[in-house]
Amino acid sequence: MDDWQETEPSSGPVTNTSHAASEGNSWNSDGGEFGKSRFGRGRGGRGGSFSSGGDENGSDNDSWKNTGGESGGFRGRGRGRGRGFGRSDTTGDDDGDRENGFRGRRGNRGGGFRQGDQGGRGGFGGGYRGKEEDIFAQGDDSGEKDASEAERPRVTYVPPSLAEDEDSVFAHYEKGINFDKYDDIMVDISGTNPPEAIVTFDEAKLCESLRKNITKSGYAKPTPVQKHGIPIISAGRDLMACAQTGSGKTAAFLLPILQQLMAEGVAASRFSELQEPEAIIVAPTRELICQIYLEARKFAFGTCVRPVVVYGGVSTGHQMREIERGCNLLCGTPGRLLDMIGRGKVGLQKVRYFVLDEADRMLDMGFEPDMRRVVGSPGMPSKENRQTLMFSATYPEDIQRMAADFLKTDYLFLAVGVVGGACSDVEQTFVEVTKFSKKEQLLDLLKTTGTERTMVFVETKRQADFIATLMCQENVPSTSIHGDREQRERELALMDFRSGKCPVLIATSVAARGLDIPDVQHVVNFDLPNNIDEYVHRIGRTGCCGNTGRAVSFFDPDADGQLAQSLVTILSKAQQVVPPWLEEYAFSGPSSSDVKSSFASTDSRKGGSFQDNTVKRQVAAAPAADEEEWE
Repeated sequence: MDDWQETEPSSGPVTNTSHAASEGNSWNSDGGEFGKSRFGRGRGGRGGSFSSGGDENGSDNDSWKNTGGESGGFRGRGRGRGRGFGRSDTTGDDDGDRENGFRGRRGNRGGGFRQGDQGGRGGFGGGYRGKEEDIFAQGDDSGEKDASEAERPRVTYVPPSLAEDEDSVFAHYEKGINFDKYDDIMVDISGTNPPEAIVTFDEAKLCESLRKNITKSGYAKPTPVQKHGIPIISAGRDLMACAQTGSGKTAAFLLPILQQLMAEGVAASRFSELQEPEAIIVAPTRELICQIYLEARKFAFGTCVRPVVVYGGVSTGHQMREIERGCNLLCGTPGRLLDMIGRGKVGLQKVRYFVLDEADRMLDMGFEPDMRRVVGSPGMPSKENRQTLMFSATYPEDIQRMAADFLKTDYLFLAVGVVGGACSDVEQTFVEVTKFSKKEQLLDLLKTTGTERTMVFVETKRQADFIATLMCQENVPSTSIHGDREQRERELALMDFRSGKCPVLIATSVAARGLDIPDVQHVVNFDLPNNIDEYVHRIGRTGCCGNTGRAVSFFDPDADGQLAQSLVTILSKAQQVVPPWLEEYAFSGPSSSDVKSSFASTDSRKGGSFQDNTVKRQVAAAPAADEEEWE
């Protein structure tokens, strides 16, 4: 099996990669020549080039062009032939501006192929190498553009149009038998002069349209995070809210924002190419931001406020046209949002609300630079002149420290329930396994769950596809979702899972946060995550809205020993049974006293000092060999 590795392209002179064989045969074309040379070296003065052009609307205009110039020539170096495929992405997709390349490791073979889509001269460029081989020189299209500016072919996928009828817009699932227990959940508010909580939606003084939409959505009474969050946001205060997964955080920030926009008579305008939304909502994954958009669309139904969503994997032109139709509330993933700002389609001068959902993830090492670019973009109001709202189920102390750069100094901290803990409606079970016994354990478990919806979390993208294929071979209908799948494939996988066609969804971290899928009865941690925060988010995919659920985790002492102590703490706080063998690992294994501070997300200002857990967080965030791409 080929072992592919990633390597960075480097800028260089106008030279290109050859696939010449070591036999030294020559190949003549109209403008260039593969000459004979030792070890397969060849040089072509001129040749053809390949260009994939795309217009700014995101459509494809691929064409072959023979430039007749030197930029299309080939030059190779190496002891053999090889193939590689590299691509650069600067389209602003939410996969981020990353450059991907692969290098072969089959003997001494190497090669490379690069696509450009600036509509000009693209060439076969190198930059990729085989094991024990020199780096191939990479062409830069006659100096017209830097290697980092080369783009892969434009994405043309346009998602299906959403139904506009009222029944489809307000489809929802029923609250569970434990919904009334929310009234007994402990709530803690830190900060000066917090406003009084509401008890009913009527006390929120919402306009008639919003009240009707709340009723149609099946909301009878506010959850604790809504009781306190709505008046805080309505009072114009900055907020950092920490509440359990499935506790109604999305409605807690959407309702007061929409109420204020409607009270001021804000309406979407189709008469400007540059749209200036009043509210921007950012989330780390495509699936989560789409879910937030559907909620915003539901609450804004029948009003003049128009929400729009932008995210990667979808035609840029399609989303630009959606924005141009009018946009008051923009939901987006970081990469595509920055792309729309950079293209001049979105202006930030009128932004009054800036919302970060899954804020701990949005401010960690992966997304922090993007968030700073957003707030530092031209026209973006300073934190004193906008309202910043952050929501998540976990808030490590170092993230709170960083959040101070985005929030006013008098922000309020709202903690609902077991802060940073797991929901007590989820029955948590642990099974001690070895690395090679997991598959059999999973198969036995899935055969007992039948057609009940089950989410299985694995560590890597390859593992997700492998397990899904294996389960299908065993007559367990399964599908997978991860960052390497095309957007249409991700949407189809979720559709099959929601409909019950494939009751088992094998997923990586891309599905761990915020996804609100009805009737997920089971969550299985095939691979436990490397930090406790991720565990809390994963098992929160079941037991939402007062429903009960079950989470089964495979614990491999060799790989998961460092989590034992924090898992015992989580189980104890959620009033769950702690297996005696897990307690033994917790107290006999390596100390994990620092892990507690990563999920015990009380307001760090209370203690007056931060524990220094920077090193721990960096270890927890270290990418796996097959790291998930979040957006």
